[in-house]
Amino acid sequence: MEQDHAFLEYVVKALVDNPDQVEISRTVDEMGVLLTLTVAPEDMGKIIGKEGNIAKAIRTLLRVVGMKHNARVNLKVNEPVGGKRDGRPEEMKSVDQVVEELG
Repeated sequence: MEQDHAFLEYVVKALVDNPDQVEISRTVDEMGVLLTLTVAPEDMGKIIGKEGNIAKAIRTLLRVVGMKHNARVNLKVNEPVGGKRDGRPEEMKSVDQVVEELG
């Protein structure tokens, strides 16, 4: 296991409530190293943090680890299925449906 992968796994598993559901994939291309992180939906807040501060800090530390090994390391956090930004449009309701639900 590469050091950037091992570092990310150590940090993330220490933060989440479900460490057994942490999955990390590592790909290397001309742009550098891409670590893709998937965690349980209920742990997303612990990884992203308020205003994304935890995710920013993890990305900064990964860049430091990468610099030590002459590599550019990037982190992508996968949105859980059903998340707010999973790419699927929300179901649109008509005005009548909304009024009926309120009544």
